[in-house]
Amino acid sequence: MLRTRWLGRVRYRDGHALQRALFDNAADDYLLLTEHPHVYTLGLRASLDNVLVAPESVGAELVSTNRGGDVTYHGPGQLVGYPILSMPDAPGATPAYVHSVEQLVIDTCADLGFQGAGRIDGYPGVWVDVEGRSPRKLCAIGVRRTRGRTMHGFALNVDPDLTYFDHIIPCGIRDKGVTSLAAEEVHVTMAQVVDALAARAAARWGGGLTERQDVSVRRSNAAEKSVAAVLAVAEAVPFGSPKPAWLRVKADLGPGFREIKRTMRAQSLVTVCEEAGCPNIFECWNAGTATFMINGERCTRACGFCLVDTERPAAPDPAEAEHVAEAVERMNLAHAVITGVARDDLPDGGAAAFAAAIQAVRGRCPSTTIEVLIPDCKGNPEALHAIFSAGPDVLNHNLETVARLQRAVRPQASYARSLAVLGRARDAKLVTKSGLMVGMGESQAEVLGAMADLRNVGVEILTLGQYLRPTAEHLPVARWWDPAEFEVLRSAGEAMGFSHVQSSPLTRSSYHAREAAAVTVGG
Repeated sequence: MLRTRWLGRVRYRDGHALQRALFDNAADDYLLLTEHPHVYTLGLRASLDNVLVAPESVGAELVSTNRGGDVTYHGPGQLVGYPILSMPDAPGATPAYVHSVEQLVIDTCADLGFQGAGRIDGYPGVWVDVEGRSPRKLCAIGVRRTRGRTMHGFALNVDPDLTYFDHIIPCGIRDKGVTSLAAEEVHVTMAQVVDALAARAAARWGGGLTERQDVSVRRSNAAEKSVAAVLAVAEAVPFGSPKPAWLRVKADLGPGFREIKRTMRAQSLVTVCEEAGCPNIFECWNAGTATFMINGERCTRACGFCLVDTERPAAPDPAEAEHVAEAVERMNLAHAVITGVARDDLPDGGAAAFAAAIQAVRGRCPSTTIEVLIPDCKGNPEALHAIFSAGPDVLNHNLETVARLQRAVRPQASYARSLAVLGRARDAKLVTKSGLMVGMGESQAEVLGAMADLRNVGVEILTLGQYLRPTAEHLPVARWWDPAEFEVLRSAGEAMGFSHVQSSPLTRSSYHAREAAAVTVGG
């Protein structure tokens, strides 16, 4: 199966982490297509002498990576493709693969009406070599192939700012220039290039089994880009209309519920159960379980599905971690779940508070297993490492929705970054967990594709639940998924290899978290 993902604009470090996760864990083949913010990347044989300016002086990053080749540039207007493919070891396999990537680009250019793309002997990549003019590189290629798998790939200049190439000696080649489709008078949109290349890749590498999902909206029509169109609100369930019987929950303010409420108030703690209006609060609290929410009660993001307050957050409480640990001890929890709001106002995104909470609970309750549900910390490797190195038993980060709906549902997040966070956690040898909501206009095929992406970056525990609109100001419900459909998703998830799948209309991230952890942790 070849799974093609048009990811839109993705920071290079997130794209690389996602590649690595798929390289290490995926059972399927992938083609990741993206644009990057301005970045210069150094291959294994690169010389810093070929970087002619301080990258930050032109608004670019400089990143060393493990691909072949010298220095190159990536930026807006350039389509970067990362094939993660199974390629059996054989004599000459790597040159043959490079030739295959070149031919993919050459054929794509021909499909777009440009016949001038070709090869030059001794120079990898795709070139324009018109008689009377010096050869110009149209597409750089730098790959890595090891253990029968490929990483890195190609960078096709559609319509980038070519002046960024003036600040380097591209690929270490001094006597040949760089060009783009636009510079060669081939005027096509990025969406047209993505469509043409994805079709060619499916034919070349798909073997008849292909699937594609796009994060970016593929068409240029403004109406089709609107949130209303993306979420199919014409079919939305009117706010306040009766819920199906399977979504109705009876309030049970029993002694367990009241005791947890007293404990939380005594420690001045916040729970996501309350802040997010979770429908399972009565069941969970009466069973003696709750999800602590740290880093305050105000989030710096405004996801379209979430009830948590988005006003300016207060400064972190330095005693918060000890309050959480004391509550865990008083409640005698076998499994503690700690989540937190996004804190993009803090340099580490709130990572230090997660590490402190894990350490405080470990100190008081060494036999308690700890699950954290974290924000993405903007993909900051150092911030994420601080959480990972604290050693939670389960690391949860929710993907929330399918690729197509990401920008409408969680505009300040990133599909690729979320998968990269989970891949980094898996690389740190942590048990990983993620969740999806349904009911916002996605198809079953899209959900299955998102589930496959999670499994292919190594996620072990999956939660699937129905989206419930908290207020009329939040995103609409397109439809109710019935229990039988959740059973189909559960069975599909188990077939994909997840160790535990919690799938039902009322499932939320922490629902039956203790049972899921018991199945997976140490297994």
